[in-house]
Amino acid sequence: MCDMIKRFLIFLTFLNIGIANATDFQTRAKSAYLIDYDSGYEIFAKNSDVLMPPSSMLKLMTLTVLFDEIKSGKLKMDDVLTVSDSADYKNPQWYPASKMCLVPGQKITVRDAILGIIVLSAGDASVVVAEHFAKTESQFTELMQKKAREIGMEKSTFGNASGLPHENNLMTSHELALLAKYIIDEYPDIYPMFATKRFEFNDSKTDWCREWNRTHTLNYNKLLFVMPGADGLKTGHTDNGGYGMVASAKIGGRRLIGVINGFNGRGHDALAEEMKKLLNHGYKTTQTKIFYRPGDVLLKIPVWYGLYDTVDATVNENVAITLPKDASLKNIRVLARFDEPVAAPVKQGQKIGEVVIEKNGDVVKRIPMVAKDRVRKIQFFGRVMKNISVMIWGK
Repeated sequence: MCDMIKRFLIFLTFLNIGIANATDFQTRAKSAYLIDYDSGYEIFAKNSDVLMPPSSMLKLMTLTVLFDEIKSGKLKMDDVLTVSDSADYKNPQWYPASKMCLVPGQKITVRDAILGIIVLSAGDASVVVAEHFAKTESQFTELMQKKAREIGMEKSTFGNASGLPHENNLMTSHELALLAKYIIDEYPDIYPMFATKRFEFNDSKTDWCREWNRTHTLNYNKLLFVMPGADGLKTGHTDNGGYGMVASAKIGGRRLIGVINGFNGRGHDALAEEMKKLLNHGYKTTQTKIFYRPGDVLLKIPVWYGLYDTVDATVNENVAITLPKDASLKNIRVLARFDEPVAAPVKQGQKIGEVVIEKNGDVVKRIPMVAKDRVRKIQFFGRVMKNISVMIWGK
């Protein structure tokens, strides 16, 4: 059997690509964060790791728990949820808050609950969702917390499902962007709902609610109306926390994700203009180079004692880099590092190496390289014959 040999395979040699550097950008928001969706590269950051009240942007986590249930098939869009006393529009907590105007005992579909939360920022619908999963809204926050940690959100904490002021409602702009990327990645069939500009809830149970729902139909995310390519996600506002927005736009095939929090401009229109400025800054000053996408076959790696002689190597995330718009092409290498051969059995998705992006010899990014398919181990007689082949022919 041949020795395990570490190999370095150069896919792209010395391309003149520079890494994007921080550029001057000013925002009145207390916190802001901007990343490229494909590379994950941080284009702009201001107090992005500082915990702040997220207001209704917190509802993205409420929706994420719900989306998991839909993705698993346990819940359908046409299934109905029951409104409890906690979600009654007459409850004083909903008087100044955004709502769908629900009454106890009312039935609403999962689809309407989602659109109510996305478009109308309905806190009462958030409570209905929470109580579908747990006996109380407080118990539901434990599910939110658990999901946040699974995603990699290590700092965020939750005190309710609606984002109404609570001492435990704290999130960072960085982690809100991470959550937005997760939603876009994991729920591609549901994500288009975030681009809904108008939703009128037609099942009002009182005259007051009928008038409320007639006059409250437009999405609070005004970026959808002023920036072509914008398709989500969520705004928020409280008197103490100011205005905030988690946004995403896709222009020319390139997606950016931006977060603003603690903005004290005049209303959601001003908030949208500030976000538009942030996103346009990213598009105007940077570009992204994608070398490989998930599922691409990078190379074939020999397999020892396998039913097949080789296994296709791929990646589960983009091999990409973000760089200044006017960068010259210089001193970038993309390398694949792996041990040869890989010992069978090989599981699908098993890490079998890594892809490394280097600039001037310094590592910029590492991406796990994985087996695209499963390779089973040959039986005992086959292994004996393989050993004989190696002793006689060296292979």
